[in-house]
Amino acid sequence: MAAKRGATGRRLDLGIQLRQLRENCPPVEDGRARGMTRKAAVRGLRQLSEASLARIEHGELNFRRNVGDLRTLLKRYAVEDDELIEYLVELNREAANDDWLTTFRAFMPTGMPHYVGLEAEATEILAYHPTVVCGLLQTEDYARALFEVQRPVEDTTSEFIQRNVDLRMERKRRVLERGDVRLRVILGEAALRIPVGDDETMLEQYREIIKLARQDHIQVQVLPFRRGYRATNDFAILDLGELPSRVQTDNAWGAVSTSDKPREVDRFTRRFNAMVGAALGLEETIEFLESLTGK
Repeated sequence: MAAKRGATGRRLDLGIQLRQLRENCPPVEDGRARGMTRKAAVRGLRQLSEASLARIEHGELNFRRNVGDLRTLLKRYAVEDDELIEYLVELNREAANDDWLTTFRAFMPTGMPHYVGLEAEATEILAYHPTVVCGLLQTEDYARALFEVQRPVEDTTSEFIQRNVDLRMERKRRVLERGDVRLRVILGEAALRIPVGDDETMLEQYREIIKLARQDHIQVQVLPFRRGYRATNDFAILDLGELPSRVQTDNAWGAVSTSDKPREVDRFTRRFNAMVGAALGLEETIEFLESLTGK
């Protein structure tokens, strides 16, 4: 059974429907055959800016304290179906419910809460990590050692590190224990060769990946140093079922960004598939990992 849609999924659903209504409503501006711009949609609304409407349509926000603006927009979009209006109002209310991320938000980079919410909605996750083990495969000790290595440069606190380790382990538990999400990961050989923590930490990490890779809904492949095409930076592609797929990347400042533009999703999907073809097979990958453990 699919997981019940969370707050992020409801915001995505609300945003998609509002964007479709705006783009297909009767025109109010000269030169348009149909629909209206966001600028025209929010004209005269004090609590709703054009930028805020864009974030709502992308599923990043909802109408928390200004549900009246939602009703005004629906009126401007010429929505007269009372059932649809009340459905969208109720969807907005449910999208405002706090989730388990509430206690972690202060320690997360820009865009990360939205992405973690998307993870919970995914039916399939494709992830590529060239230099660091994918977070959903990490052990607690590996994750902590990784944050500790970054500590002098990023000037982080002990509380920051502990909260982020807790967050990573909770993300891992929630995604992997569902059983209804398929996880496909490509790890660059460097992600397994570069030491993080001591030898025991790395050994435990290798064993954890082997254990996870043997589960039916998880596939792990290693991309060797001198083998075929490889992307430079890590990324993830989320299949969200009935909702548009999303691609996720990190920027140089650590912020997390996602896009549902078909062109971007297709481009990163081609990259992933090219690396699948170049990487070791599933059994070869387990044999490679076992060789790292000394077997």
